[in-house]
Amino acid sequence: MGGRKLSETADSAAGTSRLDELTTWDADWRGLRVVVTGIGLSGFSAADTLIELGARVVVVDARDTEENRAKADTLRIVGAADVLLGADHAEALPAVDGEPAELVVTSPGFSPSHPLMRAAADGGIPVWGDVELAWRVRVREGRKTAQWLTITGTNGKTTTVSMTESMLRAAGLRAIAAGNVGTPILDAIRDPQGYDVLAVELSSFQLHWTHSISPLASVCLNIAEDHVDWHGSYEAYMADKAKIYENTQVACIYNAEQIETEHMVEEADVVEGCRAVGFTTGMPAVSMVGMVENLLVDRAFIEQRKDSAAELASMADLGEYAPRHMVANALAAAALVRAYGVEPAAVRDGLRAYAPGDHRIQPVARLNDILWINDSKATNPHAASASLSAFNSVVWIAGGLSKGVHYGDLVRDHASRLRSVVLIGADSADLREALARHAPDVRVIDAVPPHTGGRHAAAPAVSGEDVMALAVAAAAAEAQSGDTVLMAPAAASMDQFASYAHRGDAFIEAVRGYVEGQAQTPKEP
Repeated sequence: MGGRKLSETADSAAGTSRLDELTTWDADWRGLRVVVTGIGLSGFSAADTLIELGARVVVVDARDTEENRAKADTLRIVGAADVLLGADHAEALPAVDGEPAELVVTSPGFSPSHPLMRAAADGGIPVWGDVELAWRVRVREGRKTAQWLTITGTNGKTTTVSMTESMLRAAGLRAIAAGNVGTPILDAIRDPQGYDVLAVELSSFQLHWTHSISPLASVCLNIAEDHVDWHGSYEAYMADKAKIYENTQVACIYNAEQIETEHMVEEADVVEGCRAVGFTTGMPAVSMVGMVENLLVDRAFIEQRKDSAAELASMADLGEYAPRHMVANALAAAALVRAYGVEPAAVRDGLRAYAPGDHRIQPVARLNDILWINDSKATNPHAASASLSAFNSVVWIAGGLSKGVHYGDLVRDHASRLRSVVLIGADSADLREALARHAPDVRVIDAVPPHTGGRHAAAPAVSGEDVMALAVAAAAAEAQSGDTVLMAPAAASMDQFASYAHRGDAFIEAVRGYVEGQAQTPKEP
């Protein structure tokens, strides 16, 4: 494992040895020359932390916005050596106090192909993410040191990390969800009171820039093609996801229904004595958690696991609406907290207290026996597949930025469920082609009619809200009694919306407008 780490390939033996010693808050960080790339949430937090530690910090961000200028002013006040904003600063690594940087701490959005990251690699300069930095400063004299439970996967990360947090709190522990969701990891680390446990959501981007974290328990919920544009290939994406298991201490938790995650565990370099624990929505074997009838049960963390199981919760504890993938997420969260030592009752109480986040298979309305569901968080085919699997007859609103993925398997697997498809997105040609090939009998409607204003005429600007209003109107015209209108785009949102949340909110408002309009329409005698 060690030979793969960028931090161990630096040409400067002196620089590497110094970084190797920086494994606690109280280590000597003074004067360390660091370039921080990005001034967003994680970048700002990393720069602020390093300045507090006594490092000399230069921050670089290509976006010279009013918000970033305000952040830059704050960092200069607290002691940043410099803050460089604007596209011209994003092409080469700056010097720090006139000398080359000894370390780069990067934000998750910076891919290995970014000019700044290539410059670091070419110069033999180690690169850490904010998660790597957080791991190295987690131990601090006079403060409690939290255990880490780490979570990744193509889909379900935020749900699972939130469930994990809820279960830990139900057990009376001071815990928080951090990392790729909620609180930036370094802000959690610096909390004056400290935490017993951190439930840490890690994206593939964050995992790429980690090198030494050693969680108590870890899980990769699932794996499917995503972010190929960032990683360069599906194989590289999987390799970064697999890093979640490296150095795990107690339990590597894998999806027993997806062999790829089990292979990740088999290949991982873990702490001696660490166990492999599977989760399944079916009957669990020994050393698994799973389902027996309508009960979530544990056959992994009990002494008599060969011939018995401990009840953790029931389906009713997950609420009125719990599709299969939500059950899988609950089981994964349960396995994580059971590895820590949480009692079964806290698993149940945590699930009862858990409130699903917006835009994740969120019921919006039911009218004329038609259910309207917002799953704007389904930003890739794997997530959309989980949504489609939960319904029998669907009018599907889909499309957007594809991120380099393919839609053939998704459409082929669910063609029989589709009554019709309403396409959003500035360019949904890939999804349209998959529908034509694998679901030729399914009616496909463009939410925004194709532009026909002539070859040189600009297409009229259409707001995201208008796009969604048109999509909802088209879906309403297609849906019949017993159908579900499902907005699960299988794509990113940034072509027509500011974020998946903006897209989901636009859908909710459009559906509410439609429902109110129907209520005001006079009934025929």
